[in-house]
Amino acid sequence: MGAVRIVGILLIVAGVVGFFTGGFSFTKESTAAKLGPLELTVKEKESVGIPPWLSIGAVVAGVAALALGGRRS
Repeated sequence: MGAVRIVGILLIVAGVVGFFTGGFSFTKESTAAKLGPLELTVKEKESVGIPPWLSIGAVVAGVAALALGGRRS
């Protein structure tokens, strides 16, 4: 299997996952204050949205990579 076909498959999978999940979230931890032995930390939940047009574009690019990868070999 060529590298172009593997990239095509990964783009299709990433596009489908991004389309159905709509994004991902993560927790960011930071130190708010440190007074001697006491330390106050803050946990913030951040979320990143993946636009549907980006997911569809990844699927289209993956299909194109598979088509071009299959044609060259």
